[in-house]
Amino acid sequence: MTRPTIAVIGTGGTISSLGRHNLEIATYVDHATVLGVEEVIARVPELNRMADILPVPFRAIPSTAMGPAVWPELLTLVHETAARPEVDGIAITHGTATLEETAYFLNLTVETEKTVVLVGAQRPASALSTDAFLNLVNAVRVAGAPEARGLGVLTLLNDEIHAAREVTKTHSARAQTFKAPDFGVLGHADEDRIAIYRRPVRVHAPEAARTLGLPARFPRVEISYSYGGSDGAVLRAMTDIGAEGIVMAALAPGMPTPEEHEVMEEVIARGVVFVMGTRAGAGRLAPLENRRPKGTVLADNLTVQKARILLMLGLARTKDPGELQALFDRF
Repeated sequence: MTRPTIAVIGTGGTISSLGRHNLEIATYVDHATVLGVEEVIARVPELNRMADILPVPFRAIPSTAMGPAVWPELLTLVHETAARPEVDGIAITHGTATLEETAYFLNLTVETEKTVVLVGAQRPASALSTDAFLNLVNAVRVAGAPEARGLGVLTLLNDEIHAAREVTKTHSARAQTFKAPDFGVLGHADEDRIAIYRRPVRVHAPEAARTLGLPARFPRVEISYSYGGSDGAVLRAMTDIGAEGIVMAALAPGMPTPEEHEVMEEVIARGVVFVMGTRAGAGRLAPLENRRPKGTVLADNLTVQKARILLMLGLARTKDPGELQALFDRF
């Protein structure tokens, strides 16, 4: 069997970090040494059993520094790397704080048919019982597996293969933090094979990019959080600083407080687009027309942080609530 060639793009994060000693599981972040991708790969000789590895440096940054200012550059690098004929798949090392957001952005904008897998770790590479190295090995295996083709952008942590649209970080520290609350895993990276059990049906990479693409600029979209007694003042403040869209983490099952409802109507009249999500973090929103202002777009079951990404890409095309709702229903 021909060995695949897998490019490993390094962006930093816990998976690339070293603490002062092997019991620094969390406090390493205050003084970590962050390795370049070549150095990470050199620490995992087992990778060479799985594939021919092509290191591709990007940046060595924490994922708290990852976002719209960096994503276009990363997307360009993914496309340049995928265009190399010898490359069969791509694994991207990434910090876990925003890994799901970068994964979903790429899932909507990547144009290659080759598998792209984001991988991180909850424990630094220097820690006792680190998950960094096995996660990286398994991400390389998934990136080169024929079974993983056509599933869109994926994530791999804790042996679990997730769809970028569905996965979210659910715990600050535990290794089993990444989950898809509504639907579960796509499959597992088992010792003997990459086992896939279901396929995502929502539009994903590369087809999504044909509709959305990378905008010339990202419209400003903010996220608000509902709570008992919220008067909606923050919604006015977001509008005053230039928000073109606001995603609300509303009270489950996706309803604002009465005071927020009033301010939403005021803000919508000022031209701001509202997307309603839920602070519960899971579950599709029902069309409760009397409990939300007219023109509110529903996030379906997207987390608010992912709804923000889709709204940014959508607002670059249209501000029509009906057209935006069609995007949320499709992607």
